[in-house]
Amino acid sequence: MSVSEKLLSSSMKSSSSSSSSFLSFFPPETPRLRLSSSVLHSSVSYSWKQKRPSFQVYAVSYEKFIQFALNHTKHHTHLSPSPLQEKFSSMMSTDGNVELQMGSFEAPKIRLLRSLSIETETMQVLDFAAFPKPEYDVPIFCANFFSNASTSIVLLDLNPLHDVINQREYKEKYYSSLIPLGLLPWGGKLTSESLTFFSPIVIWTRFTPNQHKYDVLYSAFVDYYKAWVELIDEAAEENDASIIKFNCEAQHRYLAWRAEKVDPGHGLLKRLIGDTAAKELLRNFLFHGIDELGSKSFLDYFPDYRSEDGTVIEKRSIIGKSFENRPWDARGEFVGNIFIN
Repeated sequence: MSVSEKLLSSSMKSSSSSSSSFLSFFPPETPRLRLSSSVLHSSVSYSWKQKRPSFQVYAVSYEKFIQFALNHTKHHTHLSPSPLQEKFSSMMSTDGNVELQMGSFEAPKIRLLRSLSIETETMQVLDFAAFPKPEYDVPIFCANFFSNASTSIVLLDLNPLHDVINQREYKEKYYSSLIPLGLLPWGGKLTSESLTFFSPIVIWTRFTPNQHKYDVLYSAFVDYYKAWVELIDEAAEENDASIIKFNCEAQHRYLAWRAEKVDPGHGLLKRLIGDTAAKELLRNFLFHGIDELGSKSFLDYFPDYRSEDGTVIEKRSIIGKSFENRPWDARGEFVGNIFIN
């Protein structure tokens, strides 16, 4: 039995009782906010500075995040292992001490649902994403989590397929019912180039890990994923070939950017499995579709990154500016007109 089949089978045995809201783990006196696509109509403020017992990183497991997503998806559609699973199921680090676990699936409306997880006594990593088929312009579900004993770094979003800063129609279509949210503190500078691939509801944060915050993060993941599945459920198939092509190119552009510039696990993968294997994993698994959805190169989409010798400039930002504070207000309006060098 493949890893995907094992995950799919075990997900049906996992309980969905943990689907409480994002803030349900805060003390009783704190207002609660349910993050679902049908509620989410008020914002709250809260503090991460509560005293909690010391937290050991190996107490964290992102496995239940994956299990919830598979279980919830299977209750809404027919989910089957992806052909990618034949090649990408598990991989050992070059030193033989760390195992990378992978799973990949597809469904009638989902081109690829995939996960990469790493669990050791000192580090926990989850890279989880779900990509719609080009016949649907639904956002891309994205969850990138990294935890060690001192820090957790979190990126959770429904990445927009099309521009939500300048195109109000797309933002209203998919995000109006999800705004405002009780979001976690902003995690620091984010390059202006990267920002175009994030939505007004993006959670980008850093914190010192403990069980309480881990539970809050799990509830956020549950609510965001439920919202995404609801969007997929409600999405109507597009029959206009020109619009399908437009969606296909938008997803291809996203994949090209993520694989080249902003996948947060790229450096870690290089250290674990070497540069060649890391690039193959990025291109052919994590961001599968680069060779299938289009023929344009990274520089075709982002010519400003072309160096004098025609290669890609390595630095992440050409503009050299970033958003130090959250660039959307509580109503989801873009207010990030001030850049920090």
